[in-house]
Amino acid sequence: MAVTVTTSPYASDALPGGTVDAVVIGGGAAGLTGALVLARSRRSVVVIDGGSPRNAPAAAMHGFIVLDGTEPREILRQGQEQVRQYGGRIVFGEVASAAPAASSADGDLRFTLTLADGRSITARRLLVATGLRDVLPEVPGLAEHWGDSVVHCPYCHGWEVRDQPIGVLATGPASVHHALLFRQLTEDLTYFTHGTALDEDTRARFAARGIRIIDTPVQEVVDHEDGTLAGLRLTGGQVVARRVLAVATQMHARTEGLDALKLPMEDLPDRMGRRFASGMAGTTEVPGVWVAGNATDLSAQVGASAAAGALAGSHINAVLVTADTDAALAAARGETPAP
Repeated sequence: MAVTVTTSPYASDALPGGTVDAVVIGGGAAGLTGALVLARSRRSVVVIDGGSPRNAPAAAMHGFIVLDGTEPREILRQGQEQVRQYGGRIVFGEVASAAPAASSADGDLRFTLTLADGRSITARRLLVATGLRDVLPEVPGLAEHWGDSVVHCPYCHGWEVRDQPIGVLATGPASVHHALLFRQLTEDLTYFTHGTALDEDTRARFAARGIRIIDTPVQEVVDHEDGTLAGLRLTGGQVVARRVLAVATQMHARTEGLDALKLPMEDLPDRMGRRFASGMAGTTEVPGVWVAGNATDLSAQVGASAAAGALAGSHINAVLVTADTDAALAAARGETPAP
């Protein structure tokens, strides 16, 4: 079950005509920071944002110095304002297609993006910062608590759920380490194997840390009368009381509309997810296309995603500087660009 929360549409800038230096696909921490770096370098940059950030259900963002505890929507609002103050544009919309286009007269790269509403834009370079989708196990009632009583990251949400009765709903091998991380936060931890294998060495390690193991399959999430999480009902009918559930989701980079770019993808071990493959500074095997943030680094928090966006943005600007200089030199010499 993929979890996606779309925020309310906000004031959208007009999509410019002509060709812009860069289009950023995705308006989260990575995309906005990359756009900020490009705009401050006096590049014409447009951010295309569908308004469905991964952390939309969360009440606050944590683990990023200065901004710790800030509401995710407020971070994005401020980020949009900052990009705009340097001339960048933020356009609310979904990318229906993005594809290479014919090069310019001087041989520079071009890409055409078409939005779901039919509008289009041409860019010299692309930064893909589409983020990811979390896929939860198909347990009735689980998704309704996502981002509140159902959490995934001990660094993002751990302090807020400390000392509470926590359950870890296993989804695969990665859940073992997940359980040990959450054990750091509470002495009352129960591990629901939920059909996953657990060897004797791991069982011994869990026992040494006081982690209770339940092998009976989980049937559904149970709520209190007020709608808050009460626990998990097992297939035999027993309800195990828990106030918080930790789930290691499968994480899949958002790829909608990007097939024509033919960006390489790769699967992570232990069924953790699927991401865009990237190299230094977010470079890809496709000339002119970079990726940053959760689309390529599935475990990156807000700070790491922002840093990756900044690095990609500066690298894009450097590449554009070289292209501009090559074109200027060719023009000065009266040279004809290579076909």
